[in-house]
Amino acid sequence: MKIVIGITGASGSLFGVEFVKMCGGDKYLIASRWGKSVLAQETGLKLSDLAPHVKKVFSDEDLSSPLASGSNPIDAMVILPCTASTLAKIACGIADSLLTRAAAVTLKERRKLILCVRETPLSTITLEQMLKLSQAGALVMPMCPSFYQGALTIKKQAQLFGKRVCQLLEPNTQTTGWKQENL
Repeated sequence: MKIVIGITGASGSLFGVEFVKMCGGDKYLIASRWGKSVLAQETGLKLSDLAPHVKKVFSDEDLSSPLASGSNPIDAMVILPCTASTLAKIACGIADSLLTRAAAVTLKERRKLILCVRETPLSTITLEQMLKLSQAGALVMPMCPSFYQGALTIKKQAQLFGKRVCQLLEPNTQTTGWKQENL
């Protein structure tokens, strides 16, 4: 499976880090300018720290990347975390960066697009954009970790959320019976 992973400037970059580490397949990473900044602030990591977990890291400014074209077959794209601004650009068809262009390509090619939005409260405009993207085929998955499975630390909640995203990418993944010791 070929997966494009986007990290934007929303808080919750630990969730993106844990997903990058656990997700299988060939992974291609794009981080927005603010995604890199928040990653450093929240985790102390740089994009280069995630490079060993992905096949390639692309610059968000590189619109000549193969990820900007529908002729480059990928299976899915996950943006985790996804800002309300990034969600709005995708909903309006604004493809002014590699991340938003790759999302536009994913939608137009009818491939799986998962947007893990980290925003609260949600404005009426953002809710309308979520609806618009859902109707266009995207899966909108707000970053709402569960608590009933015993994940008592934020890192374990991030891992549990990442496993849930993995399940959506690969529906045959077993998720029942997850316990804290499995995280």
